[in-house]
Amino acid sequence: MSSQPESAAAVSAAVEARSALRLTRSISVTWWYVSSSVVFFELAIVVFAVAAVVEADAGNVARATAGVTALLWWLATLLPLFEYRRRTTAPALVIWRHHLAPFLAATVFGLVAGLITGQWVAGVLPLIQVLMLLNWPPGVRLRMVLAATALLVALAVIDFRLASGESMSASGFQLSVFAVMLPAVTVSSLWWWDVLVALDRARTSEAKLAATQERLRLATDVHDLQGHHLQVIALQLELAERLMPRDPDAGMEQLRAARASVDDARQGTRDLATRFRSVPLSDELANAVDLLRAAGTRVEATVAPDASLAPASALGPVIRETTTNVLRHGGGKWASLSLTRTDGSWRYEIANDITTDAPENGDGAGLDGIARRAAEADGTLEVHREDHTFTVVVTVSAEDPADVRANARADTPAESTAENEKKVAG
Repeated sequence: MSSQPESAAAVSAAVEARSALRLTRSISVTWWYVSSSVVFFELAIVVFAVAAVVEADAGNVARATAGVTALLWWLATLLPLFEYRRRTTAPALVIWRHHLAPFLAATVFGLVAGLITGQWVAGVLPLIQVLMLLNWPPGVRLRMVLAATALLVALAVIDFRLASGESMSASGFQLSVFAVMLPAVTVSSLWWWDVLVALDRARTSEAKLAATQERLRLATDVHDLQGHHLQVIALQLELAERLMPRDPDAGMEQLRAARASVDDARQGTRDLATRFRSVPLSDELANAVDLLRAAGTRVEATVAPDASLAPASALGPVIRETTTNVLRHGGGKWASLSLTRTDGSWRYEIANDITTDAPENGDGAGLDGIARRAAEADGTLEVHREDHTFTVVVTVSAEDPADVRANARADTPAESTAENEKKVAG
């Protein structure tokens, strides 16, 4: 009985320990798409700015200075960009150790590019981009990007008017177009990342809420079950106490009935804890797969079509215990589960990767409990460790021992609670 809460607590602790990694692991590919779009757009700005400097007939020193400052600005913007990914729920707007260098690089690059090319857009854009990478609140961010785009459009118009006497270079024109688009591209990419983070956190919260609701439902069922049996036992003991002075045999009969009620309560609680009456074994396997995937593990499962006929009272706790072991001691990269039927027996196998510092014998207490459950179901336990793979195989009889015990109790006559109440009242 005590192993069930400990197993559930271990699973919960293992999942919570990996919750921080789950966010980045599950949507890390999307983050690279988001960040790469901003990075490559900035790189295009750098190329066009340097090309505009070259076309401005500047000296070699000016060209080299513009190229170096442009590259430094591009590299410096990576700091606030990747800081955006690691931000907490309520981050500071400016983190100086990550934003001071981008501000300085943007200022120097803007001055050099603006003075050499004579374009206002080239001088103002680097600093505006750094402002766009700050973690503005949603409403403020929208106003910031609208204001920045309007300012860049106005500066681009001024640049075109100033160049009316002489045609603007092709690189200068492309620089103006990309400069006007850059704030919207940056903010829309970061907004999309924020949406994905919110969805991922909502999924995690939903899973935690479902687990909490399941615990509350189980607690209610345990309360109702134990309350009923305790009331019956109290009535039987009270009746035995009243019958003992005048009819010891009848009193002993009630004591034996009370002991049987205790066994029924214990067995009912065990059945409720293992959920073999309400949750099919196929659902138990599906829950194990979902739990492992939620922890970031790649899972493959093979389940026989008639898995609902497997002895759930024997294999249900085994599935939960082995899943806990994978979460606690596995490498966290992959796992495979299978439940198949062969020659009047059911074979459950779970394999997973292990770390180099994993204990040689696995979780001794957990494996002992699995071996005990397998023995109670007339089954066997096999444990294999090869290279970086750990495999547990449990084979049990196709007949559910719990069903046999339930049928035996159903065939045993017992007095009802109403009859006991009548005897107490008499």
